[in-house]
Amino acid sequence: MSDQRFTEIAPQVQHLAQLCLENGKIDPALYAKYEVKRGLRDINGKGVLTGLTEISEILSYTLVDSEVVPCEGKLYYRGIDIEQIVNGFLQENRFGFEETTFLLLFGKLPTRQELEDFQALLANYRTLPTSFVRDIIMKAPSPDMMNTLARSVLTLYSYDDRANDTSIPNVLRQCLQLIALFPLLAVYGYQAYRHYHDGKSLVIRAPKEGLSTAQNILRMLRPDNKYTELEAKILDLALVLHAEHGGGNNSTFTTHVVTSSGTDTYSVMAAALGSLKGPKHGGANIKVVQMFQDMKEQVRDWTDEEEVTAYLTALLHRQAFDRQGLIYGMGHAVYSISDPRANIFKSFVERLSAEKGRQEEFQLYTMVERLAPQVIGRERQIYKGVSANVDFYSGFVYSMLDLPLELYTPIFAIARISGWSAHRIEELVNEGKIIRPAYKNVQKEQPYTPLGERA
Repeated sequence: MSDQRFTEIAPQVQHLAQLCLENGKIDPALYAKYEVKRGLRDINGKGVLTGLTEISEILSYTLVDSEVVPCEGKLYYRGIDIEQIVNGFLQENRFGFEETTFLLLFGKLPTRQELEDFQALLANYRTLPTSFVRDIIMKAPSPDMMNTLARSVLTLYSYDDRANDTSIPNVLRQCLQLIALFPLLAVYGYQAYRHYHDGKSLVIRAPKEGLSTAQNILRMLRPDNKYTELEAKILDLALVLHAEHGGGNNSTFTTHVVTSSGTDTYSVMAAALGSLKGPKHGGANIKVVQMFQDMKEQVRDWTDEEEVTAYLTALLHRQAFDRQGLIYGMGHAVYSISDPRANIFKSFVERLSAEKGRQEEFQLYTMVERLAPQVIGRERQIYKGVSANVDFYSGFVYSMLDLPLELYTPIFAIARISGWSAHRIEELVNEGKIIRPAYKNVQKEQPYTPLGERA
């Protein structure tokens, strides 16, 4: 919509928006009165049980004599500790994302032959329909790559002769194609936007067979198609750590909800992308990077704990950065003492910061990781454990990899579609009912007023 047209309708829209505000607010006391679990969480913040899964598990506490005792966070993919999975492929000097995707989809670790066949299958699917780049991605490029991804996914529906077939073999085929194509859709969408809006050279490079997903992302993105082994290994690790996180996170729950309606795979994945785009979900690492950028500008001495503490305190008091009262990257809806993904990431972040000459920034991150829980505990009087989550370090990693900010959340999506696919198939296999939670109406009945009698 043009600026002029928006200006013309703005007063009318403002008036109608005011009506929404005046007539749409529900008394907060009613939520407590009717015991509504807002956000599908109970009074202690624990998620309301809405389903069963065998895909992954998050562990943040143990029961001791029937008492909940917080513990170091654990994450399991198909019953296997994520730390063991990571150590397994790193010790053998292999990339792990494809192996992890196989595990999530099929419930078992692949044999060597199964892994080679699976990698070849994904490579075979890394081909977009003829003229798709020209006709879809190059036209009306969006400044937001998540919207570009969603639009591309919905358009792929039109190229699929069996788009509405929800049989397991067909859905698996669709999911594997989307897993293979997400890196192309995201990178090509960014290249198109960068060309048309920023006047940069247009580089559309085909993926190379035999390379991992992480290697192909870096190869397609960079003008000189070069990257170091450490860079590719750390991006691969990021994909593994973001691939899945239980059935209750917002985008995965969205996958279950939309799948339960019986709709097609493309509509499901577009809905999940819309969920992940939100700054309270997949967009959080962007906020971390922006917060640290502001911190580096405001704090004169990055090694001064008192000065850093003062900045963190100002954040909580809505006096710094975006004035939302948050220290981004700290705390998690489930984890308390630690997020295992952040712990795994940290050692590799240190190595990459040394390779990139950014050790000073890394030290600032580690200081904030140490000081923030103390500041939050003091200012918010929160005594539940608060620790760094995976977003705390992932944004820093992406900046050191020279990934553009526009691709931070799409990288998350490139990883998480593996988990979404596993959950979509699980929902279909178990033939669940359409997910339909209840909402209680608290609007009192009122009579209809004829048009001429309304004030």
